[in-house]
Amino acid sequence: MSDKKFDVITFGRSSIDLYSQNIGSPFNDIKGFDAFVGGSPLNIAVGCARLGVNASLLTAVGNDKVGEFILNFLNGEGVNTHCIPVKNGTRSSAVVLGIEPPDKFPLVYYRDNAADSQVDIDDVDKANIPDYKILLINGTALNIEPTRSATFYATEIANRNDVDVVLDLDFRADQWHDYRAFGLTIRAILPRVKMAIGTEEEILAATLIDSSQVTIKEQQISAPEIKGDIDVSIKQLLSSGIETLIVKRGEKGASIYQKDGSREDVPGFPVEVLNVLGAGDAFASGFLYGILQGWDLKKACRMGNASGAQVVTKKGCANFMPTLEESMDFIKQKGGF
Repeated sequence: MSDKKFDVITFGRSSIDLYSQNIGSPFNDIKGFDAFVGGSPLNIAVGCARLGVNASLLTAVGNDKVGEFILNFLNGEGVNTHCIPVKNGTRSSAVVLGIEPPDKFPLVYYRDNAADSQVDIDDVDKANIPDYKILLINGTALNIEPTRSATFYATEIANRNDVDVVLDLDFRADQWHDYRAFGLTIRAILPRVKMAIGTEEEILAATLIDSSQVTIKEQQISAPEIKGDIDVSIKQLLSSGIETLIVKRGEKGASIYQKDGSREDVPGFPVEVLNVLGAGDAFASGFLYGILQGWDLKKACRMGNASGAQVVTKKGCANFMPTLEESMDFIKQKGGF
């Protein structure tokens, strides 16, 4: 991979995020919102860029002011936007979030006719994926055509051109016509993936047998309750051919599972939580930074944990991703790697 021009290209959703200004207030009592940007692949690209990684985002925006808002932010952050098409006749996505720490974060997606769901095979060709060391794909991009086929095509190109494929499971239950379709699609793409990252809930969703296993309370779309045997689900995903599965465990840190059956737990950094949204994306950006530095998986996860811990103390996602200096200072203050 050393001869590649660029480091990371992330593929998937992007949005304007409207987050409650009234921290702790029930959703119905919100008086105003702050405008940020979001979407898991966007957040990861921004997080990588702030750490000094040469990062690109493959998404799409509508021919609208929200799309301009998103692109303006990305350009200001140094994320490469050359492969982000404007899709006429679509709308840039939006998210509305209530913030009631420590455990209530009701979430509403506005993704009907979403521009980022219209990324197609031609857009993938224009993105020049062989020029990158890592392609990060996203579970939500698999929920609908043409972005589903485009994602499979992107992994095909990556596999042929020595580009490592990393999958962020990103289960957003209301974006699927049937919860079980998420797992079926994830399991179909896993043989093309080197490493997968997800929460316990996302891993259970990827092996779902019955939709009744999923319960969503307080419209917390990003944090459903899912019944199942996590150990069985982990073994099932590892049997697909992936080399590594990273399980994000919140304040407990992360666990590294490898296809040889080994497990290594990596402690997190306890902090006071303000907003959990974006923590997993921050983890992914820190983790990818470590992988690109040639660090071992434990040290890379520790970096990811530090990024996630910093973001949960902030109001938003991409707008609050830490810089390399901030992360290194944070890790040093918390006892080091």
